[in-house]
Amino acid sequence: MTTSATAQEPSVRSPSDVRADHQPMGPVSVFLALMTITLWGGTAVANQVAIDVFPPLFVGVLRFGLAAIFMVFWCRIDGTPVFLSGRQLWLSSLVGVMMFLQIATFNYGTAISNASHATVLVNSYIFWVAIYEGWIRRSVRFRWWQVFGLCLAGSGVLLLVGNANSESLSEMDQPTLLGDLILASSGFVLAIKTLLVKKAVQEVPPTSMILWHDIVGTALLFVLSLLTESPTGKPVTVDAVIAILFGGIAISGVCFAINAMLLQKHGASQVAVFSFGTPLVGILLAYFIRGDHLSRWLVTSGLFVAAGIYLVNRNRPLKK
Repeated sequence: MTTSATAQEPSVRSPSDVRADHQPMGPVSVFLALMTITLWGGTAVANQVAIDVFPPLFVGVLRFGLAAIFMVFWCRIDGTPVFLSGRQLWLSSLVGVMMFLQIATFNYGTAISNASHATVLVNSYIFWVAIYEGWIRRSVRFRWWQVFGLCLAGSGVLLLVGNANSESLSEMDQPTLLGDLILASSGFVLAIKTLLVKKAVQEVPPTSMILWHDIVGTALLFVLSLLTESPTGKPVTVDAVIAILFGGIAISGVCFAINAMLLQKHGASQVAVFSFGTPLVGILLAYFIRGDHLSRWLVTSGLFVAAGIYLVNRNRPLKK
């Protein structure tokens, strides 16, 4: 599976995915993988900075509009088609609709919660992907450590949501139960989108699909923003512009390109195992940049979710 640029999307894989024809992760690949999870960890913080100036949905419009422009150039470089038709366009548009729902809930939830809660809760999507693939579709056979990882991740989410209203020491952004529930629902929608992406890339070139997923999602976000949001009236700041550029180009553009390159050389599980660092990086960035309070609930939840992601994506050969 190729991951989307909207957010990190590590695959839930079985041990057989690490095949002999996949190259081992050398120092350069490890550095690039760590760089992408660091950039992805900054997604919620960048959103929060931009939301200080722009309405939440409009932030999504700006971010993914930039991402679409980036993907046009990437499609040209990659040699994949810019224009789609028929079933390919339909599949990409469906993924775009899910992106619209996921980003709308993510941005709005972040606006009434905080960046550290957002980065932990959106990563709960792996829990739902694993349930579907392991126990509904039965396409993956989990080992005991992967089941334990899912339990850890699920416990981390419940712990954080259950104590959402108990944190009142953040310097800038206050988490709320409603905001956390919306963010958790964004993680659920991201899981559905992840499964749709896995299906779509079997028929659509990944770069072309991401381009049209960006175009459709941005168009829907723009319409909803136009109907429901008004300008904040706040002056545009340098920080907000940097945040938009970071979210649109660095996260939704460069991260996708690097991740696609890594997946061409290495197995999905080899690359995905590094994604455990994303919620931890997000919490630290939210603490240093936004002044989010590092409560015991937040730290414990972040560690649980990170450990769960690592264990679910950790594979080792089966004993004969």
